[in-house]
Amino acid sequence: MTVGSRKQVLVLDDDAGVVDFLCESLSEKGFGVTGVTSPREALARIKTDSFDLVVTDVEMPQMRGTELLSAILAEKPNQLVLLMTAFGSIELAVSTVRSGACDFIAKPFKIEAMVFAIERAFRDRQIRRDIVRLRKMVPVESPGHIVAESPAMRNVLATARKAAGVDATILVTGETGTGKGVVARLIHDSSARGDRPFYHLNCASLPPALVESELFGVRRGAFTDAKEDRLGAFVAAGDGTLFLDEVGEIPLEVQAKLLHVLEEGRVRPLGGTAEVPIRARLIAATNRPLEVLLQEGLFRQDLYYRLNIIRIEVPPLRERHEDIVSLVDLFLNRACERQSRSLIGVSAAAMRQLVAYRWPGNVRELANLIERAVVLSDHDTLLPENLDFPKRVGVSALLADGADGSVPLEEIERAYVRRVLESHGGNKAGAARILGINRRTLYRKLKG
Repeated sequence: MTVGSRKQVLVLDDDAGVVDFLCESLSEKGFGVTGVTSPREALARIKTDSFDLVVTDVEMPQMRGTELLSAILAEKPNQLVLLMTAFGSIELAVSTVRSGACDFIAKPFKIEAMVFAIERAFRDRQIRRDIVRLRKMVPVESPGHIVAESPAMRNVLATARKAAGVDATILVTGETGTGKGVVARLIHDSSARGDRPFYHLNCASLPPALVESELFGVRRGAFTDAKEDRLGAFVAAGDGTLFLDEVGEIPLEVQAKLLHVLEEGRVRPLGGTAEVPIRARLIAATNRPLEVLLQEGLFRQDLYYRLNIIRIEVPPLRERHEDIVSLVDLFLNRACERQSRSLIGVSAAAMRQLVAYRWPGNVRELANLIERAVVLSDHDTLLPENLDFPKRVGVSALLADGADGSVPLEEIERAYVRRVLESHGGNKAGAARILGINRRTLYRKLKG
């Protein structure tokens, strides 16, 4: 309902004198103004007409400001709403702004202050639209993009760039979801091999019986299902980079052959009679401390030394708070691109929650949470209620629930096992190690 260049403003206050004053004053300033004294009448007008801005009182007999704001935004999620409030209601006004209002002004006010607040609201809206337009023009960052505002990540980045200039084997360590694969990809892309293959093999996803054939290849007829020759990861990587993710999951009996391949630079496929030279550079990663596996006899000491030539420890997200704001912006940009949404940012209240959270799932958990929030948000800004942090149950709560004997011990144990698994980002090997059980026992306890 913008007439020519005139911005249309709806004014709502239960005091008719305030409405008349604003209608007259804002009209003289060049705005098209409609005044009402009833929240229900205001909502009816919003449904039928289009207003550039709604100016409304916070405290009214028929409807509280928070209720009115929710009703307005439910009808038109992108509606600009400016609040008027007495000094005693400023706390309520601030809370309402966090819920989606664009600003508030305290009563009594001069008309010049009101005009300034209105023009600022329109200016901010235009800036937001420009951000959305520019975001669409800028391509989403590549997977190798690393946010490194924190000292810990700056050290990681510096070491990764140095490592890219040499051909030594690299071991990348860190918890699940910290971005070990991104670091490995950055090293590859920054190296002289950057235009050659980057072959990623997740050892934890392979059944133990297939690890050897996936790594080293297989000749037709080597076993029943070997219908044809198949290249292993070392040969498939060519003269690029082989990234062995979760190298701590490789069975002990395969580790000896892996060591031989690394030392000799040649690989013999299963069922083969001749060795094949390899040229790939190896980057290995693990979320399990290999030193612990050494003590448990689950990892060869000689292989450990062969892999641990250059070591890069990727810190957990809870130790790099300085990176969270930039990571949120990065993931918001990516999610908006994927979901064809036009969100412009995160509210201050939501950002405080994001920074304060401990992130057991690290960067991967943050990325997934932001994408889910973008999908479910009804506004152009992410609000606290859009952030779906997982509900966490402490051990004390579990014990309290079962103290009266109504909860079976097996159920409490299963809940605790699931909690430990969740805290390790779903990594079963890491959860089993913390619980002091093997993976087979972990599966049994999860199934009940």
